[in-house]
Amino acid sequence: MYQSTAKIRVRYAETDQMGYCYYGNYAQYYEVARVETLRSLGINYKDLEELGFLLPVSDFNIKYVLPAYYDEELDVKCIIKETPDVKIKFFYETKNSKGELLNFGTTTLVFINSKTKKPTSCPLFLSNKIKNHINEK
Repeated sequence: MYQSTAKIRVRYAETDQMGYCYYGNYAQYYEVARVETLRSLGINYKDLEELGFLLPVSDFNIKYVLPAYYDEELDVKCIIKETPDVKIKFFYETKNSKGELLNFGTTTLVFINSKTKKPTSCPLFLSNKIKNHINEK
């Protein structure tokens, strides 16, 4: 298992009339955590795209437990539990500064060849990095 945590502060524009962080924002929060998790492994989306790989989201799931509010700082933990193949699955937990679980979820992304627009295997350098980190624990 490999994990990292991104800190995100709820902005005023991201709240609804009830003062809650609007539920749709969490897809973006999960993306921030996912990108930072890959970056912490020394990989960034831009490099993957330049190498001919695209990573569209094929599945997004979330379970809401408690709301977040304006100006709260959130910890969005992103976890990779298994070595990717054609797909890579990310697990998330969002907590507030009190450590209360606000939501948890998953996203699945598919590796796509940018020229053929067809699914392809995860690049070897990425799967090896993830496999090495998973096996370290």
